[in-house]
Amino acid sequence: MKDQRMRALLPLFLYLCLLPASAAAQSNSSGVFDYYVLSLSWSPTWCALEGDARGAAQCADAADTGWVLHGLWPQYHRGWPEHCQSPHAPPTRTMTRAMEDVMGNAGLAWYQWKKHGSCSGLAPADYFALSREAYSRLSRPEVFRNLSKPVKLPAKVVEEAFLKANPGLEPDMLTITCRAGRIQEARLCLSRDLTPVPCGVDVVRDCALQDALFDPIR
Repeated sequence: MKDQRMRALLPLFLYLCLLPASAAAQSNSSGVFDYYVLSLSWSPTWCALEGDARGAAQCADAADTGWVLHGLWPQYHRGWPEHCQSPHAPPTRTMTRAMEDVMGNAGLAWYQWKKHGSCSGLAPADYFALSREAYSRLSRPEVFRNLSKPVKLPAKVVEEAFLKANPGLEPDMLTITCRAGRIQEARLCLSRDLTPVPCGVDVVRDCALQDALFDPIR
């Protein structure tokens, strides 16, 4: 009986033995990934949840900040690399400050390089240039800039607005996320040459809220 149980468990044992090898294939090796995720953050949400308490410049009334570039993230079909050992020197302060117009602040640019850009295989200047290019290619729906007061809406409405503003995108290439009952981010999946591609299953986690809070630009 014991031998039978051992034989029955043998496939599971072999599967568990192979897990480290599979994990190694998705290592934190710079330049080794399958596609990018372009993440755009709705600034009023970040300001309400974090930025106001920090006195962030992008949260000032005069900032007029809507969808900002959160980051361009190397991604596997399942999982993602982070904090890779890059062969390139880290970005200078001049480089990170130059990203403030699309990212809101230099600190975010530095953090994004350290966690995600280091895994791209690119030098910092090239990574930031590619991030800016990806951000510029995605049309941000103008309708959201016209809000005069907070509204509650289905997260699906935000996704549909992005799809309408970007003909050629398919629903499986884009996902909308929520945080604390608010619309948080729009995330687009892109090939290495920035062509939209279907997202992996661990990226497509659409917010299903029917009454997500959406604050207007200040």
